[in-house]
Amino acid sequence: MPLSSSTAKLSGHSYSMRIAILISGRGSNMDALLTAAEKAHVEIALIAANKPCSGLERAAAAGYNTALINHIDYDSKQAHEAALDAVLLQAAPDWIFLAGYMALLSAAFIARQNHKIINIHPSLLPAYKGLNTHQRAIDDGAEFHGVSIHLVTAGMDEGDVIVQAGLKVRRADTAEILAERLLAIEHLLYPAVLHALHSGHVTLSFTPVGVDCLWHDLSDLPRIDQADICLIKTA
Repeated sequence: MPLSSSTAKLSGHSYSMRIAILISGRGSNMDALLTAAEKAHVEIALIAANKPCSGLERAAAAGYNTALINHIDYDSKQAHEAALDAVLLQAAPDWIFLAGYMALLSAAFIARQNHKIINIHPSLLPAYKGLNTHQRAIDDGAEFHGVSIHLVTAGMDEGDVIVQAGLKVRRADTAEILAERLLAIEHLLYPAVLHALHSGHVTLSFTPVGVDCLWHDLSDLPRIDQADICLIKTA
């Protein structure tokens, strides 16, 4: 799906929040975030990828600030993250959203970004961390399967959950059908979190012992009306 130049430019608006989006593929969740950012006047400071991908090509063609930090061009994870650090330092985002970014980030990198990195994962964490979540849920006979928005840590899908939404698993669901049903929820839930962060409806406070996540206003979340359940993580 092509991105509109109006979404890319957003000229004439003042911004109170800047975000970066990291991707590795087609960028469907990136598209949902860009649409939400346009409506909320959130500035897209950077879209970066760790390998060539169609999402980055479309973003560049639409006029966004993009960067390809190809992991194969670096001889170590540390060197690759240092290059990504450099472009993020220049972009200076308030938050970094991972949208299908297929790489684990180191604790040192996350700390350099002040821990302000958010990911979307296709399961109701802590269930089904990692890959192939839809088939694993079906194989286990799970009653519900869904999507989690969580803060990023060095462990795979282990960060504090901000919000989750899910669907009942149907007898006729295959992994492909379930993935498609949940993609619609993903495209609602990730923008809802962006809106809530921008509006102050949710605050994330970093403490020496962890993260306090507090929802002050749930008005962004009724957008998730396609979900059978919506779970809020609070302090």
